[in-house]
Amino acid sequence: MRTTPFLCLVGLLLCGAAQAVTELRPGRGDEVIERLPAITRVRLAQTATAMPDPAAAAAQARAHIATARQTGDTRYWGRAQAALAHWWGQADAPVALAVLQATVQQGRHEFQAARSVLQAALQRDPGHAQGWLNLAALERLSGQYPRALRACEAVARAGQNFYAQACQLETQSLQGQTGAARKGLLALRAQTQDAGQRSWLDSLLAESEERAGHDAAALAAYQSSLQEEPDLYTSIALADLLLRTGKAADALAVLQPLPQTDAVLLRQAAAMRRLDNPGWKPLRSTLREWNGELARRGDDLSLHGREQALVALWLDDDAPAALAIARRNLGLQREPIDWWVALQSARQAKDSAALQQLQTEMQATGLVDARSSP
Repeated sequence: MRTTPFLCLVGLLLCGAAQAVTELRPGRGDEVIERLPAITRVRLAQTATAMPDPAAAAAQARAHIATARQTGDTRYWGRAQAALAHWWGQADAPVALAVLQATVQQGRHEFQAARSVLQAALQRDPGHAQGWLNLAALERLSGQYPRALRACEAVARAGQNFYAQACQLETQSLQGQTGAARKGLLALRAQTQDAGQRSWLDSLLAESEERAGHDAAALAAYQSSLQEEPDLYTSIALADLLLRTGKAADALAVLQPLPQTDAVLLRQAAAMRRLDNPGWKPLRSTLREWNGELARRGDDLSLHGREQALVALWLDDDAPAALAIARRNLGLQREPIDWWVALQSARQAKDSAALQQLQTEMQATGLVDARSSP
């Protein structure tokens, strides 16, 4: 799920240095402490410090959020939290800062905490469009599509009809209304010349077409999105389409210039393996080392379940392990790719009981996705 664009609304503390955002490890003297991101569009302050001024805190937090999304470097979520520290968890925090707190929590996969913060903020300010957009995204991620639609309606009541329509169309497309979504998204695209908005709308269209089984249309829409504005999430989604349709070399070309995140390295290794390129083995070792770093750092590895399941499925040939990880991951997030990973794992593990149960559970959410069919 590509995040919706940040809104820049009069009277809200959301407009700062990072408006070009797309959203609505030392034990020895020679040990590497930090790998700096390869791609950064936003110039950051030297350190992230708590700022009591709400506008300054919002601007700095948004800059770090932008970098986290552009590079996949999770440390920038922590820097965003540091910028918001003066207001973090405070019941009287400005609503715009509470929404930014929830954005950071969502970026770190702390979905329930993010939902609680958003719900409290929206009780104080029911007209906060960005808050409702973020809540709709969380409800879609959880497979709660009727709740997502209600949040989209609240975006409209807040006066943001463009984003409300996109919110509704994305949610309806997950429920199989592909034709209506295509027509509506193309109409919205024709209303704007903003490259970020057009890129975002193209990515929503691409995902809708892919779920409908229209791979050629999805490919064209992903490429159009990336031509309008490069985006890490969309690049990975395109690589997944290419891997799924047997175009490993093309996937590798898409992945080559991207920041070296775990999700990118995983897919590079998978593509190389399918091309009989032995270079996939060092990448697998790197992923194992990074996983060890997370464990030593005390990170909750269950928050990385999607990638761990794909490693087991694509690189380790351990479908039963992938299935177990993927089923646990569904307790955290239920995006279409999470169902696809679980179903593919069950099929490769030849676990018919698990497969039937997963299919029943997915159907109960209302998700329609041709990729998850046999």
